[in-house]
Amino acid sequence: MMIDKLKKCKERYEVLTEALSKPDATNDREAYTALSREHAELSEIVTAFDRYTETECERDDCLLLLSEHPDAEMKALAEEELAALEASLAEQENELKTLLLPKDENDDRGVILEIRAGTGGDEASLFGADLLRMYLRYAERHGFKTETLSENVTELGGVKEIILSVSGRRGAYARLKFEGGVHRVQRVPETESQGRIHTSAATVAVMPEVDDIHIEIKDSDLRIDTYRSSGAGGQHVNKTSSAIRITHIPTGIVVACQNERSQLQNKEQAMRLLKSRLYEHFASEQHAQLADQKKSMVGSGDRSERIRTYNFPQSRVTDHRIGLTLYKLEQFLDGDMDEMIDALTLAERTAQLSGEADA
Repeated sequence: MMIDKLKKCKERYEVLTEALSKPDATNDREAYTALSREHAELSEIVTAFDRYTETECERDDCLLLLSEHPDAEMKALAEEELAALEASLAEQENELKTLLLPKDENDDRGVILEIRAGTGGDEASLFGADLLRMYLRYAERHGFKTETLSENVTELGGVKEIILSVSGRRGAYARLKFEGGVHRVQRVPETESQGRIHTSAATVAVMPEVDDIHIEIKDSDLRIDTYRSSGAGGQHVNKTSSAIRITHIPTGIVVACQNERSQLQNKEQAMRLLKSRLYEHFASEQHAQLADQKKSMVGSGDRSERIRTYNFPQSRVTDHRIGLTLYKLEQFLDGDMDEMIDALTLAERTAQLSGEADA
């Protein structure tokens, strides 16, 4: 069955290659972009399949040599080579199974990322600022572009709430989608004279940015309010009513933006955020009945879940969904998160493969 799927992928890849090479291929830019994206996705599969086919041929040649050659020394060499080829084929087969897994349709999209201080007062807000810096540094390491859509900061430099847009050609959502949930910190606050460890938390929400998906939003379903911007240190704070709050009446979803100088800019940013929240709302509603089946070792991503603990005294960060602990907290908070994210991605793929095998 796997080989049949791979052959179909290769046939489709060849059709796309021919279509994209035609002189008039770029006449319809939207269609050309869609075909190019599909071609790029299939390219990795086809390359791996060709490599697998080549290794199979080498294995068959080796078997033929073993059956026909009487020389003992030559047979020993052939048997050694055969063992290496069999191991390589098993490895390549696993790679192909992973490549054939259904891809998250949002993996190539940008991200709307929200950080909110939870329990813990000022310490929770300061931890929110630590998480913000961590994600900004991670985005910088990967060449992602970040944009602040809305923020509410404290005089101490903490973050009560901030909403970011993170985008990039390599798919920010694929790298950040496991970050949604409750992040807990254990450390001694600077204001703690007794040296006692305090526990506080911040909540992170991750949504795919969906500008390219048609979501019908009726004007009659929206209530739009204006108010004066507020926040620490803003030069035009409380001078103009440029901030925008949009309420989607049917769902009760409320979004607000105040970072831009004009009402129009804030409204555009708020509509971007509303669109992503509506997408998340309807997708969650649609898939609610499958929630138990989808919950794997990487968790459901529900905001109520405590997904990770950052322990300063022990310089460790622990992800509770996969039980992975890294003793490099300082580097992790500086954006060195790939080891954790790679492990979460592997856990998801392993769970998917297990589900495919059980099906």
